[in-house]
This record gives sequence, C-alpha cells and structure tokens, in this order.
Amino acid sequence: MQRVKRASVDVVEDSTATRVGEIGPGLMALVGVTHTDDEKVAAKLADKIWNLRIMDDENGVMNLSLADTTRTILVVSQFTLYGDTTSGRRPGWIAAARPEHAEPLVDHVVGELRRLGAHVETGRFRTYMNVELVNDGPTTVMIEL
Repeated sequence: MQRVKRASVDVVEDSTATRVGEIGPGLMALVGVTHTDDEKVAAKLADKIWNLRIMDDENGVMNLSLADTTRTILVVSQFTLYGDTTSGRRPGWIAAARPEHAEPLVDHVVGELRRLGAHVETGRFRTYMNVELVNDGPTTVMIEL
C-alpha cells in the first residue's frame, strides 16, 4: 500500500489503453490473495487499510488514517505479490490463489472499503494493466494478515 499524490490504472487490450481508475491524493493498494484467504481476511484487510495511521497530520506526523483524510483509494489486484523467488531465477506462483478464488475476495475488500465510506477506484481483474502513481513521500507499507 502506498500513499500517493495521484494514481491511475489503464487496461490494455489490442494495443489500446483505457483508463479504468484514477485518484488524486490518497492510497494505492496492490492486493494479493493466497489459498487460505477468505471473506473474514478480506474484511480485516479493508478495516486495516481504512484505519492504518499513515497519513500526515498538521505537523507532518503519520498520525491520521484514510478515514480521517482523503477517503480515496485505488485498489488493484496483484497476484505477483505471491511470487516465490527463494530458489532458481524464475518466480513460482504456487502461493497465489486461482482467479476464481481471488477475484471475489478482492471484490470483498473493495466492497468493505466502500461500506466504510471510502471512494474506491479499481483496476480490472484478469487483464493487462498499466499502473501509474506518484508517491507522496517514501511511504510504502506492506500489510500481511
């Protein structure tokens, strides 16, 4: 998850890029799903993203959450987060959940964030996407539940 000044995602089909999500200041979350994840984990992740205090307060201290500030997030599914590079030179993807398991859980994270009050933009599952972002400082946080 990254704090951003702006971020966008384009879907590329037949050499044509179409913008499907775009935000100004807020967070961008790359969400990966593994085999043991379920709706309970997805809901917990959404709550953690919503309430994690990584946004600056008036003194420049990371003391505020997404809920306290912009309420804006771009969520992009990212199976490659579960790439295993412990041996060899080619990542293994065995820890990444199959699309039929992962897609509903990414959708559940998005739904929970919206239920909490977030404005959520998304990528599109099972497509080739170009993701662009401008970091808001060196703020990248990995959340593992």
